Amino acid sequence: MIKFVSYFLLILVVFACRPEKTTKKPTKGNWSDDHSVDFNQELNEREQIQIRLFLEHNKSLKMKQTNSGLRYLIYKNGIGESVAKSGQSVYTRLRVELLDGILCHETPKDETENFVLEHSDKESGVHEALRFMRKGDKAKLILPSYLAHGLLGDREKIPPQSILYIDLELVELK
Repeated sequence: MIKFVSYFLLILVVFACRPEKTTKKPTKGNWSDDHSVDFNQELNEREQIQIRLFLEHNKSLKMKQTNSGLRYLIYKNGIGESVAKSGQSVYTRLRVELLDGILCHETPKDETENFVLEHSDKESGVHEALRFMRKGDKAKLILPSYLAHGLLGDREKIPPQSILYIDLELVELK
């Protein structure tokens, strides 16, 4: 019996003291410019599919598309004579939603949002759309993520890589 316990303890010590098996950790490849280009192209393709599906389900939205990828429809014409120009102060009302209808932001009814066209941190797609608008115009916009809040979102209500559906009113130009 003592011999059996001795062998048992010896086997236990041998196996307990063996060096731990190490598994090779996968090495991280270097992120290259090519990876970034591929990632951005794939993201853009996915967003374009989402936008096309949204427009197929909302056939009344006969939107124009710019070279940048902005889609817009001016659905109410205002009284202004000239379109907004870079450097002008614009007074707007916005309703910002995700494509699935989740409301992210809305200007209170008795207020406006004021900024200088092409000289503020407002979404670049909104700046672009305003250059097609006159005082009093109302427009529907679809902004791919790269014309909105990009890869990070706004870190509040707009998630990363979000396509925005915006109802925009140009209240005043100065």
